[in-house]
Amino acid sequence: MNHPRRVRDIDYYLLPGGPRKTTDIVIERNGTITVRPPEHYTPEQVDAVVDSKRLWIYRNLAEWRDLNAYTVVRSWVNGESFLYLGRTYQLVLVTGQAQDLLLKEGRFCLKREIMESGGITAAKQAFEHYYVQKGQQRFQERVGYYAPKVGVPTSLIKVKDMGYRWASCGRHGQLNFHWKCMMAPPKIIDYIVVHELCHLYHSNHDDAFWNEVDKVLPDYQERKSWLKKQGAGLTL
Repeated sequence: MNHPRRVRDIDYYLLPGGPRKTTDIVIERNGTITVRPPEHYTPEQVDAVVDSKRLWIYRNLAEWRDLNAYTVVRSWVNGESFLYLGRTYQLVLVTGQAQDLLLKEGRFCLKREIMESGGITAAKQAFEHYYVQKGQQRFQERVGYYAPKVGVPTSLIKVKDMGYRWASCGRHGQLNFHWKCMMAPPKIIDYIVVHELCHLYHSNHDDAFWNEVDKVLPDYQERKSWLKKQGAGLTL
């Protein structure tokens, strides 16, 4: 991203404009504000829109701070809990295991040598690799399931570290998903999938976009609310 613009006391990142009628203002997962305007808008026009939405931005920033007031701190010892597909599994360090990390018999089995040689950093990498591998399979399957329902062709899918985003949709239809999504319940993963597929129709979050989501997931509001409230806890 470029350097943020400032309107009074609000800093925001101006994203490239697109073929849309309205300006899309989003409070991202890390608390930054991103703004994507119609492509013909000047920066000064965008500033005016942001200024007119100051109260909405303040309210949503306050809600974001409340939701992210508590961070998850893990001790990385036997018995610590880790999430996978919405369920918690206890960690156990094992010796002589071939794979770095396995989920078996209701526990996450982490190769002890990983911790001994690389510490927490290496342990986190083992979990990330596990989530990426499993995520690639699940997102491939769920995109294949929902794409016909949305009415769009399937695309290239990548699971990786998306920073503060859960997912993104590229210009050529590539779908990217954060590996942290694999900590969420299956129905939340499905919501993230449908959300991105609908962006292939509508690039911003206007009424037409949410109508498309509603056609496929009539209970999307419940899933969206869960992700907003619980998303901060989906981390290592």
